[in-house]
Amino acid sequence: MKITRVTSHVLQCDMPEELGYSQQYYAKRTAHLVEVETDAGITGWGECFGPGNVALANKAIVERVIQPMVLGMDPLDRDVAWHKVYNLLRDHGQKGMPIQALSGVDIALWDIAGKVAGLPIHKLIGGAHRDRVQVYGYGMMLKRESVEDHVARFRDEAATIKGMGFAATKMKLGLGPREDVALARAVREGVGDAFDFMADANHAYTTHDAFYVGRALEELGAFWFEEPVAPEDLDGYAELRAGLKVNISGGEAEFSRWGWRRLLESRALDIAQPEVCALGGISEYLRVLALCHAHFTPVVNHVWGSAIAVATNLQLLAAMPPLPGGLFPREPLLEFDTTENRFRDQLLADPLDIQGQVARSGGTVAIPVGPGLGVEPDRSFIAAHAVS
Repeated sequence: MKITRVTSHVLQCDMPEELGYSQQYYAKRTAHLVEVETDAGITGWGECFGPGNVALANKAIVERVIQPMVLGMDPLDRDVAWHKVYNLLRDHGQKGMPIQALSGVDIALWDIAGKVAGLPIHKLIGGAHRDRVQVYGYGMMLKRESVEDHVARFRDEAATIKGMGFAATKMKLGLGPREDVALARAVREGVGDAFDFMADANHAYTTHDAFYVGRALEELGAFWFEEPVAPEDLDGYAELRAGLKVNISGGEAEFSRWGWRRLLESRALDIAQPEVCALGGISEYLRVLALCHAHFTPVVNHVWGSAIAVATNLQLLAAMPPLPGGLFPREPLLEFDTTENRFRDQLLADPLDIQGQVARSGGTVAIPVGPGLGVEPDRSFIAAHAVS
């Protein structure tokens, strides 16, 4: 069996409303799917992290740089393909877009391997530690409105997400330290005292301001404080972890086992958040997961993107061993964006229906058991939303 073609499908659509986080507002949603075809008629699907023009840049890397490197290779030799591509791209980027592009190709090769074996990816990894995963719903995005309007909306939206059945919720930060503390208080009021909430700053703060917000999050009983400072600031992360009681989380902007080794050795994180569609795909994710567990650092995957990304993460969460173990370990969580996302909810021929499952099951979702990722996209939907 040989790889005959690698195709990027960049999808884009207008969103119902403009949303924002600490770095920008956006009004379009993007997804970047990767399709790997073989001469045996078996096709695999993957996804690359990165919105907007980043997706268009990654499309060129996938089709014009990586595709010539892997054409004619056996798709089951996915680790051989990974290292061939990485070694040839090492001089041009050990992080960022080249690795995002490689991620989508690697995930597609794992999908092919599962289809060849007739097994879901979690079986290829080593089996399922669980057949259902708890889901947390994030929302409470920033808008061009007053602080007072943000506070009222965050309080109501947090209560709504809890009412939808999610196991926990996550808010965005980014209006400014004092304003963000008010937002966090509103979220705690919205969900009550006995419900986990998390706060994501998307690296908006200096270390000083992060301490200010982090102390408030401590008092409010937040579960974690995500990306409080720039991902390059490992000393800042370590200072915050040593000085705050709230869990410090991050890692979505880190790449490969080499980047993660440095991050983990810095003792910067209480909770690691690897992004499989960015750090190098499933092959590299498994190496990063092993590093995280070797450093006794729990993992809660970062999840952003289409239904392909969600399905990939469900396979990985099924196969993730508990850390540290025991009778009643804290189970891993699936991150779920509660805002409208047609590339997640309408992409598949047989939708995952995450929100419906959460409502019916008390906050959990089933692991797909079909071969490979266990899902197949609707080609007519892809055609209707493809960026030319």
